[in-house]
Amino acid sequence: MAIRFDSVLVRGLARELDEALAGARLRAIRLDGEARDVALLFRDRTLLWRLRPDRGHLRLSGPVSPESTDLRARARMRSVSAPPDERVLRFELRPERAGQRSIEIVVELLGTRRNAIVIEGPDAVIRHVLVRREGSRTLVVGRPYERPRPTNREGAGEPTTLERWREALGPARPAERASLMTRRFAWTSPLNAATILGASASTADGSALAAAYERWRRFALGPDDEPVVVEAADGPQPYPVPLIGAGWRPAASLLAAFEACADAAEAGGEAPVGLALGPALRRRLDEELESHERRLARLRDELGTLEDPVELRAVGDLILARFGQIPAGASEVDLADFTGAPRTIELAPELRPHENADRYYARAGRAERARARLPELIARAERARDRIATLREGALEGAVDPDTVRAALPARIREGRRGARVEGLPYRVFRSSGGLEIRVGRGARFNDELTFRHSSPEDVWLHARHAAGAHVVLRWTEEGAPPGRDLAEAATLAALHSKARTSGSVPVDWTRRKHVRKPRGAGPGTVVPDRVRTVFVRPDPSVAEALAVPG
Repeated sequence: MAIRFDSVLVRGLARELDEALAGARLRAIRLDGEARDVALLFRDRTLLWRLRPDRGHLRLSGPVSPESTDLRARARMRSVSAPPDERVLRFELRPERAGQRSIEIVVELLGTRRNAIVIEGPDAVIRHVLVRREGSRTLVVGRPYERPRPTNREGAGEPTTLERWREALGPARPAERASLMTRRFAWTSPLNAATILGASASTADGSALAAAYERWRRFALGPDDEPVVVEAADGPQPYPVPLIGAGWRPAASLLAAFEACADAAEAGGEAPVGLALGPALRRRLDEELESHERRLARLRDELGTLEDPVELRAVGDLILARFGQIPAGASEVDLADFTGAPRTIELAPELRPHENADRYYARAGRAERARARLPELIARAERARDRIATLREGALEGAVDPDTVRAALPARIREGRRGARVEGLPYRVFRSSGGLEIRVGRGARFNDELTFRHSSPEDVWLHARHAAGAHVVLRWTEEGAPPGRDLAEAATLAALHSKARTSGSVPVDWTRRKHVRKPRGAGPGTVVPDRVRTVFVRPDPSVAEALAVPG
């Protein structure tokens, strides 16, 4: 449901906004280039404008606290205006502090090229821009703002004469007058062309053309606003006056008409904007939800592609039963199964027959263990996904505050010149039964941070053997090995946070952190531990749930 803008609508909107925002104290400006939203965060209210070409909705609502990523601007609204016959709004602000430069926010409503630009000082230098576009008119931060080319249509200032009107439109065929009028005369558009031309759009009668001129003069001089919501073919449309050729309903104001159109868009399925949530935090929430969806899809795919353990054991039994019929070094062999039917069996040529049978039995065991554990992993992944989805819904509705959202999200990675760095802790915290802190890395990119920057040399370092996974640190500064139960719990967490999590028994290596080194040029998380000892644990998810530290 896209809102269409013409110069009459922009002029009426400028008048209402100028009155509604007079003297309002601006705290911050929020430009969301991805969503094409601009929000002006005043002390006592918030103006949100959705500038995507398929939207255009405007809302004036209650106050919102600025986020760290918002552009701080302490200023008071001086005026809101629109140049004659232009689809451009200018918000002029007066700084509250002496010595600060004046600020102007320009909102351009040019068809599909809608934009918002923050300019500063007498030289109108661009400080921030919602969308940068290439072409003949480039908007570059730090350069003077180049205003859109004016329409230069006749009658933008003082209305033109009836003679000029007749001279321009009289010779044209009635069907061509709307197009000719909107190209030549100010304050006209496809929105109001039928209302202005009336009967002259279908007849050559001179009196009808004169009546159209009088209607145009009322538009050009600024009609007494009678705000309405027009029921256009492509959805509701706010306008300062009723229009011919479409149904309409009255509105208390033009801003109220915009509000009604925004409500209709959300009722039609458009997602509401949770202004309490800044765009950066909203993107992190969306990314986290997508991550949970991907993990859930991987687990379901893994369950759906598991081998049949019964079939695998049957192959192992067949290999042992037909031991003497299998030539050495064969990669496959044709055998008769126990019903007499021919069967082609794939083999590892480097293994002897009984070793190939053991290989099939081992695959059957892994498939059985995975079948037993994957449903619970899927259920846990669904719960985690649903928790983030519920959090996101509540945040967008304003029922969940930003601090709650941040606490629920993992540490964020920000790319810099020297690579990725972590904002927040690079590990999750658990507490062993004996009260010892256990730190579990958040992934390969975080493992080095945990091992070399968030642990002490005497701490116990753990990692699942021969499996990709998280580094784990058990805080321990005493002589000798830590208590067996605490060590086993830390090892269980290492197994659970590794690719071996679906195995029945996982070997976990452990050593003092001072014996762990990183080879030069090694990739993220790649280390070499010395003086390693090994414990075998069962990766039981209930251990992680029992040891997790809230928050």
